[in-house]
Amino acid sequence: MTAATMPAADRQVGDDVRVTFLHVLRSEWVRLRSLRSTWITMLITVALVIGVGALACYGYVSREHEVEAIDPTFRSLLGWVLGQLAFGVLGVLVVTGEYATGMIRATFTSVPQRMTVFFARLTVFVSTTLVVLVPTAIVAFLVGQTILARKHVDTTLGAPHVWRGVLGCALYLAAIGIFGMGLGWLIRNTAGAIFALVGVVFVAPIIAQSMPDPWPERLAKWLPDGAGQSIIHVHVDPHRFGPWAGYGVLIGYVVIVLAVAAALLRSRDV
Repeated sequence: MTAATMPAADRQVGDDVRVTFLHVLRSEWVRLRSLRSTWITMLITVALVIGVGALACYGYVSREHEVEAIDPTFRSLLGWVLGQLAFGVLGVLVVTGEYATGMIRATFTSVPQRMTVFFARLTVFVSTTLVVLVPTAIVAFLVGQTILARKHVDTTLGAPHVWRGVLGCALYLAAIGIFGMGLGWLIRNTAGAIFALVGVVFVAPIIAQSMPDPWPERLAKWLPDGAGQSIIHVHVDPHRFGPWAGYGVLIGYVVIVLAVAAALLRSRDV
């Protein structure tokens, strides 16, 4: 083969290789599972959801005097309060890790269609996290009910709305993780994205609660965590949205962040 014919042959081979969504999906799965931060953060989330929930239930039954009535499902799932931070950080790291190392340029060189990478990474993240979060929420619930049974205040998965509350815990954490992903694409910096996440999820509710009446209830109802956690409650708070309406508000925040991030991803340099 002459030097004149080699480029043509190379071009033909290159033309035969198509970068499909399935190919990108597979590569994103390999990338996600190969990151040490993925498994460390997931293990931390699992430990927090189960451990904090069990501790909250044990704290309730250990009191000698009569205490207030509780929502046993929500009590056993209280680990979501800290678990959302760990999972939100995981969502950030899934994106910003490549920006920190500069590997994002290699990714977009291999796959010039940036939206393909965007949606493939989102698909892999959501499916993987739900596989982890759903069993975690079920275990947290069962452990908590075993502890609450000492005071006969436990419930079962067959009780009305309990399954929705348990699965809602997994859905809520997954949404916060996706929200973290959106912030990662938007800010492209790990520290900045985590700072924004903490500000929205933790600081904003504190600021809302410090305001004079009636603003705490009005604002908390519309904040991402205040609206989203409604899906975990078995007993609906009359001052908050219903379970699915509240979760819809949270998803609205997630969609807005993802939409802005996707638009900027297409228009700006890496």
